[in-house]
Amino acid sequence: MVKRMGKSYMGKILVVDLTNASIEEEIIPDEIYRSVTSGIGLAALLLYQRIPKDADPLGPDNVLAFMSGLLTGTGTWFSGRWMVAGKSPLTGGWGDANCGGTFSPAIKRCGYDGIFFRGISPKPVYLCIIDGKVEIKDAAHLWGTDAIEAEKIITAELAVPQVRVAVIGPAAEKKSLITGISNDHGRYAARSGLGAVMGSKNLKAVALAGKAKVVVDNPDKIKALNKNFSKWLKKGPNIISSGGLSFIGRFMRVSPIAMAQSGDLVKMAMGRFGTIASNVLASENGDSPVKNWRGAGFRDFPISSHANNLNPQRIIDHEIKKYHCYNCPLGCGSILRVDEANLQETHKPEYETCCAFGALQLNNDMNAIYRLNEFCNRAGFDTISAGATIAFAMECYEHGIITRKDTGGLDLAWGNSEAALALLEKMSRREGIGDILADGTRKAAERIGKGCERFAIHAGGQELPMHDSRYDPGFAVSYSLEPTPGRHTNHGYQWTEMFALHRIFKKLPKPAGLSTVKSKYRNTKDKNILLSTASKYMQFINGAGICLFGVQMGGNLDVPAYTNAATGWSFSPEEYLKIGERIQNIRQSFNVKHGIVPRRDFSLPDRACGNPPLEAGPMRGIKLDIKSLQDDFLGSMDWDVNTGAPTKVKLSELGLDYIANEIYK
Repeated sequence: MVKRMGKSYMGKILVVDLTNASIEEEIIPDEIYRSVTSGIGLAALLLYQRIPKDADPLGPDNVLAFMSGLLTGTGTWFSGRWMVAGKSPLTGGWGDANCGGTFSPAIKRCGYDGIFFRGISPKPVYLCIIDGKVEIKDAAHLWGTDAIEAEKIITAELAVPQVRVAVIGPAAEKKSLITGISNDHGRYAARSGLGAVMGSKNLKAVALAGKAKVVVDNPDKIKALNKNFSKWLKKGPNIISSGGLSFIGRFMRVSPIAMAQSGDLVKMAMGRFGTIASNVLASENGDSPVKNWRGAGFRDFPISSHANNLNPQRIIDHEIKKYHCYNCPLGCGSILRVDEANLQETHKPEYETCCAFGALQLNNDMNAIYRLNEFCNRAGFDTISAGATIAFAMECYEHGIITRKDTGGLDLAWGNSEAALALLEKMSRREGIGDILADGTRKAAERIGKGCERFAIHAGGQELPMHDSRYDPGFAVSYSLEPTPGRHTNHGYQWTEMFALHRIFKKLPKPAGLSTVKSKYRNTKDKNILLSTASKYMQFINGAGICLFGVQMGGNLDVPAYTNAATGWSFSPEEYLKIGERIQNIRQSFNVKHGIVPRRDFSLPDRACGNPPLEAGPMRGIKLDIKSLQDDFLGSMDWDVNTGAPTKVKLSELGLDYIANEIYK
């Protein structure tokens, strides 16, 4: 009897043309998976080929892909991430978003590695796959329903065990460019404006339930790797107080934190609080931008009167149960009951949400942040972009560029959380000033004018996350040069230290230690090598469907070893890094094909580079040499320093000659 080699992938995708309601399966050859894995890698390869360069992101030629990861369903820890990809209406280039929850394994249980949508349905519909039966169902009764309620209705209607639903809210139906896609009643694939793409296709939801099995080559090896990781996870201290975190924030201003490289810091903080562990810490050390990137935490959002209201322990006190994404041993999420906010059950807001609606707007009302988060989850807004857009509006209001008459009577003073919620409601309905703001800060600034462009903190149309590039210049590189600009999940100096990639790739230099001392602002050859390596490695991680937080635990999660065990391949870590580099170059080439020049189209606003420098706080006097940082990174990636295009030599080295022939013709 011949032993069946495990693959970990399903070997096919589903392609749905919504214009004519046609459905077809496509077989994907094994060599494709060995070249780009699955997940974001497979999406990048296919979307590069299938989306024409002049495609309208909200038109029928755009293709929207829902992807599972290569390791999803194999038993690998942290392997529950799913991805959505397409041409971004925010940036006009490559768009993707990454999400946890339980939707990723459902794609593979239906027998697919991805589901691709093209065309536009003439009426609202949702896709339903139940035990191999694929249907396009009417969604007229769901149109206008918020994302959480729509998921509940679909689940009740289908009445099938283990059905999983990805769904958009009313703001995405109205094609707001700052909307995402929800699953599990509020876990979001939020960035790149892909909720608007789904809305433009009149696609309300994707509902999946299947029984297909994922076969792996060496399940015993995966169990052993899980056991070793779990042993480390339980070893040593795993509890840290919220007061201790704020102290660490102060300490990080002047001294390295070696625990970052061991993974202990992430383990301790994430295990107890999740991402909100950084709420107060980031205000102290300068990581969290304040007052639309022109404030200083200790002065404008001090701990005693403001930041401590967002204290992680106070938030966790409302926890009624832990929330785990699929196959996660950590469980960084929580379901809360907050009577003071009239919420019986709601997802715990993440760090990005707390800061976007907190320090960025000078709002210290945590109960308001719970309500703002819940509203975004229901309407479909990306909380980063929504919070940043409201901060932009508040600064316009402060300077008299928009008035109370313009806002329909809303007083958009800094910290006015009730006005922020009312403004969100207007944005979700595209009503009055809400219509002007519903597409984010770049579009709003273009519509308003009067010099307010300087208040719009975005890269290429995508609002910057709640990690200050003046604090970590590695983020300045990521925000301005990655194929999806304005994203903090790709790489930064902090991430290179937490990844501890020198433990996986033995020839890499060891990071110097997590610190905000002045030496951090001087780029070095070692830092640049680590930054470009992290950029490539994260694409391999996204192809595998692994969570960023697992990777941030000091290299203790051996993803190359898991991948070999699951697939039966015998690739070295360096070969997996080459796969990640191939994926990254396809994503970058997508942007070149669609006319994107990063330094021109994704340039950072002056504030994000310290121009002029802040006069107070941890980032006082810091001004980035952004040109030097970009030159060094582009050179290390073998991308043209002027156009950002991968060189012919690099594309040929990666087996992508057909792309070189197209973008250099």
